[in-house]
Amino acid sequence: MTEENVAVNRHEPSQAQVPPPGTLMRDAGHSNRVGEFRGVTGPYWALRPVGGGIEWEAEPEWVRALTPAERLSVENALRNLRSSRGGL
Repeated sequence: MTEENVAVNRHEPSQAQVPPPGTLMRDAGHSNRVGEFRGVTGPYWALRPVGGGIEWEAEPEWVRALTPAERLSVENALRNLRSSRGGL
């Protein structure tokens, strides 16, 4: 019998590993989606799309904080979107 798609060492993240709300994160488990960390929901982290939208649950082992360059790129894209809509 083979084991496929089995996560090794799955555990609930410790409080020390949980980022502060609003931290921009990349979720490799969901096509590298970028979202704002919202909180912990059981064993999952709740992320919300940058600029608003419906939250999704991510497995913490697939989520990482954005690098400074990635964060700057996302923040600039959000500012450009807001500017094109006529408001900052």
